[in-house]
Amino acid sequence: MNRRDFLAWATTVAGGLFSSSLLNAAPLQRLLSAPPLKKGDFGDDFLWGVATAAYQIEGAWNEDGKGESIWDALCHNRPKKIKTGENADVACDFYHRYPDDIRLVKEMGFDVFRFSFAWARILPQGKGEINQKGLDFYDKLIDQCLEAGLSPWATIYHWDLPQALEKQGGWANRAILGWFDEYANLVTQKFGDRVKNWMVLNEPAAFTMLGYLGGIHAPGKIAPKKFPAVVHHAAMCQASGGRIIRANVKDANIGTTFSCSYVEPKKLSHTKAANRLNVLLNRLYIEPALGLGYPTDNFNYLKRIYKHVKTGDMEKLKFDFDFIGLQNYTRVVARRALVPYVWVNQVQPKKRDVPKEQITEMNWEVSPEGIYKIIKQFAAYKNMPPIIITENGAAFSDEVSPTGEVNDAQRVAYFENYLQQILKAKQEGANIGGYLVWTLLDNFEWAEGYRTRFGLVHVDFESQKRTIKDSGLWWQKFLQ
Repeated sequence: MNRRDFLAWATTVAGGLFSSSLLNAAPLQRLLSAPPLKKGDFGDDFLWGVATAAYQIEGAWNEDGKGESIWDALCHNRPKKIKTGENADVACDFYHRYPDDIRLVKEMGFDVFRFSFAWARILPQGKGEINQKGLDFYDKLIDQCLEAGLSPWATIYHWDLPQALEKQGGWANRAILGWFDEYANLVTQKFGDRVKNWMVLNEPAAFTMLGYLGGIHAPGKIAPKKFPAVVHHAAMCQASGGRIIRANVKDANIGTTFSCSYVEPKKLSHTKAANRLNVLLNRLYIEPALGLGYPTDNFNYLKRIYKHVKTGDMEKLKFDFDFIGLQNYTRVVARRALVPYVWVNQVQPKKRDVPKEQITEMNWEVSPEGIYKIIKQFAAYKNMPPIIITENGAAFSDEVSPTGEVNDAQRVAYFENYLQQILKAKQEGANIGGYLVWTLLDNFEWAEGYRTRFGLVHVDFESQKRTIKDSGLWWQKFLQ
C-alpha cells in the first residue's frame, strides 16, 4: 500500500471515531413516546455527574507559569487544523471562574464533578521543575468541589501533552513511560488525600489515532510508522498509572476511559471491515488491560506493535481496574475500503436519510441503541470491572432566546433515550455504576472550535455569561 492510500485510510479511520451512518435511525417522535424515567430506577447508589477537560475550559494558557501544550502549539502554529481557526487561550475562563461554575454543577443536582489536570500547568516542561501555582489552582478547585458537596473525579491525562515532550518524540518515544510516571506520581501524591476517584487516560484510541494517524488532532501528525509505538506506550502508561494510583492513594477507586462505538457492517460482505474497525475503536486498549494481549489476529499492520515490546512488557500491560469508563455518542457502520489490504471505511451520514433532529452538529447519528449494544459488548468480557458511563452527550445548535432561555429539546430527548438504553442494559445484568454528562459548559471542542455546543450551560464566549439550558433544568428536575 502506498503512502497516499495509507493517508486516506488513516484519515478515514481516525475520523470514524467521530462519525456514523444514519441507516435505520428511529424517528424522534417514536423515541419521545417512551415512558418517563426516574432517578430511582437506576438504584440509590448510582452516581450522577458532569465531565470536563482542562484544555477545553480552563483558558489561562500561559498564565502563572503554565507551559505550552501540544494543543496550544497546534492552535497557534497551525490554525487551519481548527475548522474555525480558533484557539483555547481563554476558552470558558474556568481558571478564573471555577467557583461560580462549581456552584452551577451543584445547582443542577449532580454529585460528581469530573475534571482533568493540565500536565503543562503542573510541569511546564513535562518533567523536572514543578510549577507551584499550577498545583495551587487544583488544590483550590478540589477544595471548592468538596465544600460544595461534590465528589471530585480526576483524569490524569486528557490529551494535552506538554509541547516540550512532543519535541522529544511525545508518545512515540519510549521515554514517555518515565515522563508519565513522574507526572502521575506527583499528582496522586499531592491530591490523593482528597481525591479518591481517578481515571488514568482519556480515550487512548482517540488521541493516538487522531493525533498520530489521521493528523486531525494534536500533535497533528500522519505517522503510520510511529503509530504502533504510540499504541504500546499509551497502553503501558494506562497500566502503570493504575499501579501508581494504587500505591499512592489510600482507598482509591481507579479507572480509565475508552471512546467506544458499536460497529455494524453495512452489509454481510463488509463484515471483515467491521471487525477491523471494532479492533481499532473498541478492543485495542481494553484487552491488554484485561490481560488478553493486543487484538492483532487478522490485522497484520497492528502486529508491528510487537517490534516495540520489550521483555516483561506484556505482563505490565495488565492492571485490575476498579471500574472502566465507557464514553459513547453514536454508532458506526463499516464498509469495505477501496484498499483491499486494509478493508475498513465508514459510511458517512446523509441528512436526507433521516429527520435532521437525528443528526447532531458533529454530524453524528443519534443512536440510543448503540450505547446499549456497546455496553453489552464490553460487559461480556470475563472479569470485566464495573462500568461507569464517563461521557455521553450531544451537540446541537443552541441559541439564547430574547427572553434569556435556551430551549434545547433535542438534547433533552437525547438524554432520555440514551438513559433508557443504559437502564435496559443494567436491568439485563450489566454492572453499571454511574453516568457522567458530557459536558458542563459549551467549550472549545478540539478541531471543531467553538462551533459545536455540548454543554448543559450555554456560554457567551465574548462576555463569558453562563445560561443554564433547558437540558440543565431537565437534569435538575430529574435528579431531585
